Amino acid sequence: MHKKSATQLRDDFASHKISAEEITSYYLNRIKKLDEKLGAFLTVFEERALKKAKMLDAKRAKNGPLGKLAGVPILLKDNMMVQGEICSCGSKILENYRAPYDATVTTLLEEEDAILIGKGNMDEFAMGGSGIHSAFGPTKNPWNLACSPGGSSSGPAAAMSAGLCSIALGSDTGGSIRQPAALSGITGFKPTYGRVSRYGLVAFASSLDQIGPFARDVKDIALAMEVLGKHCNRDATSLNAPPTAYTVELDTSLSGKRIGVPWKFLEGLDGENRKNFDTALEILKSMDCKIVDIDLSILKYGIAIYYILATAEGSTNLARFDGIRYGYRDQSAQNLDEIYKFSRSKGFGWEVKNRILLGTSVLSSSSYEEYYAKAQKIRSLIIQKMRTAFGKCDMIAMPTTPTTAFPLEGINDPLSEYLQDFYTVGANLAGLPAISVPNGLSLDGKPFAIQFVGPQTRDADVLRFAHAFQSEVGTLFPPDFGGDL
Repeated sequence: MHKKSATQLRDDFASHKISAEEITSYYLNRIKKLDEKLGAFLTVFEERALKKAKMLDAKRAKNGPLGKLAGVPILLKDNMMVQGEICSCGSKILENYRAPYDATVTTLLEEEDAILIGKGNMDEFAMGGSGIHSAFGPTKNPWNLACSPGGSSSGPAAAMSAGLCSIALGSDTGGSIRQPAALSGITGFKPTYGRVSRYGLVAFASSLDQIGPFARDVKDIALAMEVLGKHCNRDATSLNAPPTAYTVELDTSLSGKRIGVPWKFLEGLDGENRKNFDTALEILKSMDCKIVDIDLSILKYGIAIYYILATAEGSTNLARFDGIRYGYRDQSAQNLDEIYKFSRSKGFGWEVKNRILLGTSVLSSSSYEEYYAKAQKIRSLIIQKMRTAFGKCDMIAMPTTPTTAFPLEGINDPLSEYLQDFYTVGANLAGLPAISVPNGLSLDGKPFAIQFVGPQTRDADVLRFAHAFQSEVGTLFPPDFGGDL
């Protein structure tokens, strides 16, 4: 069952081939059996999920209308609100915090009869690219348990890869859906900024964060986006655009389409990674696509710009976690200053504290113009360069990550971890839709991936290109991980 797509599970449930309770029990048993190895879940909604499954079975028995995700078990990253459930953001400072309301994505999923099965592990406050920065332990990669599944959406990616859910939601600030999707051998989509509501998402960097789905294949991504891609009055950045029939638009031919490759930006790509990317381009050529050279050399500044802007916004957003209003409070504090100091120093992990310090520094009066203001100007130039590039091509293709999955042990160099986002931050800085699709395995059996980036609001086109490519190369599953139950 865990190798079936979400679309197949929904259809099997709707056609009475299997009950929602059987689906839910199967996945809950699989989580109990396998997640101890992975550390992908922070919370399992066993009682809640079974209650929803029984309700769906009763609804189906009465021939009631079934939603688009009826019977589909879905995992949420633990920075999305589910009313009454823990929302820790992978941090000690929020380890006992229960969400007082539902995120918009939670409401939309439940309205379409999805079964929320749990909350996924993550790098604390979505700050990280490895899955080791959670206060509750690291997440491991189902392809190789000694390796990272990527981050910060490490739990949703690993759970999706191992078949512990059928769709998962992550958040992508600089690549945190696409990078773990690439390292874990699944498909991960970052929509256009504002396409999916951020209401109920605990913010890292508000101008960059975007919720998006993980799935085994692009068809399930399209199905999820039909549910999630709706305007939300509670999110001031939500796009006021009509819903799109993503699943209907998947099968349009790519013949004659132009795919831009920023070769100058990719000069450092070599070895097995370059060979895999070249193979992907040959596949696209065989589909009658034309490969054109585009200039995006400005993206070499992307990581520097991203870590100035993201940490500045992060330091501001995390100022609310002060030991006063909610979350962890250090009981040894004797006065107000000590409450702030001790609660934050003990409640936050070292990676979060590093980024708060950097963000506060670049926003200081002595550094604002030199760093933050200049970074905003270069971000505007990146947006302009992207628009110019799309004047020459219909879609941009490049690798998702500079490496395959890296070992969990020895991740002690922040710069190396930050460079994992080298190929992904551009889409966030420009607010563009982008997707990572598996593209075979390395010689040591780790997944490769290719990334497609499209013009703003052209999410359906990105999914169409990704689906056409995936139809040629197929999907991946970790060999014999857990077996059948």
